[in-house]
Amino acid sequence: MKKLILITALSLVATGCAQQTFVMAPQETEVTTEQSHHFFINGLAQKKQIDAAKVCGGIDKVAKVEVQETFVNGLLATVTFGIYTPREARVYCKA
Repeated sequence: MKKLILITALSLVATGCAQQTFVMAPQETEVTTEQSHHFFINGLAQKKQIDAAKVCGGIDKVAKVEVQETFVNGLLATVTFGIYTPREARVYCKA
């Protein structure tokens, strides 16, 4: 039982968060759209796309694009042994 608790605790500690951000305009903006992308087997041979220019109404209106793997996403990936690996994507538009 102690080994199971130790393995569970180490799994929770080992799962981290990751975030990739592409900033086009360094001003503070609100989230325009947020989508959850569902990947399987850590996204092997899968592509998910968001057209930020279409969301914001033009490429010149895009302020920032962000992709994040949250703690909960990492926990789900750990519990499913990497079979299900969700990620969050956000697009920020200029005001």
